[in-house]
Amino acid sequence: MTELSIESLDQEGRGVAHAGGKVVFVEGALPGERVQAEIVRRKPSYDIARAIAIGRANASRTTPRCPHFGVCGGCTLQHADPALQVAAKQRALEDALLRIGRVLPDVLLPPIAGPEWRYRYRARLSVRDVAKKGGILIGFHERKSSYVADMRECHVLPAKISALLPALRTLVESLSIRTRLPQIELAVGERLAPQSVTAAAGIVDERLVHALVLRILEPLSVADEAKLVAFADLHGVEFWLQPGGPDTVVPFHPPHATLAYTLPEFDVAVPFAPTDFTQVNAAINRMLVRRAIQMLDPQPTDRIADFFCGLGNFTLPIARRAAHVVGIEGGKALVARARANAERNGLTEKTTFACVNLFTATAPFVAGLGRLDRVLIDPPREGAVELAKSLPHRDDEAALARIVYVSCNPATLARDAAVLVHERGYRLAAAGVVNMFPHTAHVESTALFER
Repeated sequence: MTELSIESLDQEGRGVAHAGGKVVFVEGALPGERVQAEIVRRKPSYDIARAIAIGRANASRTTPRCPHFGVCGGCTLQHADPALQVAAKQRALEDALLRIGRVLPDVLLPPIAGPEWRYRYRARLSVRDVAKKGGILIGFHERKSSYVADMRECHVLPAKISALLPALRTLVESLSIRTRLPQIELAVGERLAPQSVTAAAGIVDERLVHALVLRILEPLSVADEAKLVAFADLHGVEFWLQPGGPDTVVPFHPPHATLAYTLPEFDVAVPFAPTDFTQVNAAINRMLVRRAIQMLDPQPTDRIADFFCGLGNFTLPIARRAAHVVGIEGGKALVARARANAERNGLTEKTTFACVNLFTATAPFVAGLGRLDRVLIDPPREGAVELAKSLPHRDDEAALARIVYVSCNPATLARDAAVLVHERGYRLAAAGVVNMFPHTAHVESTALFER
């Protein structure tokens, strides 16, 4: 047992301390605390420990709401109140920008925060048949393990799905393919209106639709199908089936099920398939889009690029304000979906889409897109370093008025910020965190670069 003083939180939500000339990462500890910790793993340059007793507690320590916290890997910070969680994420962003990028923003933006519970509109739950634990388990993986947590409830999932976990386990137990159903994916959206309804008014109502995608490795039996239909009708959920990759997903019951999400502020409806990438937190996504558009400040005469455009989450709102938007994405299927979404929203003439691998972007490629006044970059965790290197220099005739970068990884944002500031000559005008995943250490953020 070792007594440690906790200095800060790392990017996995662990307390950071020093002992014996080494860094010690302490699970379950918060900044400012004095804890008794047990070393669980030793490495040459650091140790990993677990807090056993809290001698001096942080005033922001709170009792975890979920009985599975500490075992389930879905959350890591339920023992810290939301204000401390957001402050730790803001510090993680600042530290990354300074340490990796050697930059600091002129302005730190107020954090974007919203619902702290019941926010996960997207989730991937594993399914395992574990006889010694009573049969079928459905849940997130246990922390730092491939085992499935024995989840009976979940406070970050929608209340309806949390309450259904026991019944869902019973359902899967009864299926003939119970050992050939490794995953259930959740997607919550709104009901999509028929195609004949005009674009942005394309949502019948705001009644939430709870879609459950069953990853099946063998076909369902007739009896299995009847059980799924009865379950869906009884509990008000929809089942989709995924016999192969994500592109094999089809609605099962009802057979013509659809999903969409809306951005009412921009009069936009975005249809999506339950395995498409959409933001986990729908309420925060609406605030994120609002902030990104405010930062970008599109003008009616602007021609703007949306890099890593996906389904058009930013492209379509930008198109409501700008003269024209070029959406670039790396997958042909996503580009086709984005183009269809633009058509549905009546924005075909104001948008152009192209399929390009942005991880190998070059200056000639960017120049070939034509005049660009502003750009938005929303990359995956890998960031967009080659794209950053390919953007015009601040002193070039084609210099950009503004660059808005939406990040899900502060380390790659900081790396790319270094390129944009130190190599391309732009100024990091503002940055701030987005609490997309409360009770986890996951840090999303936005940054504004100006000429």
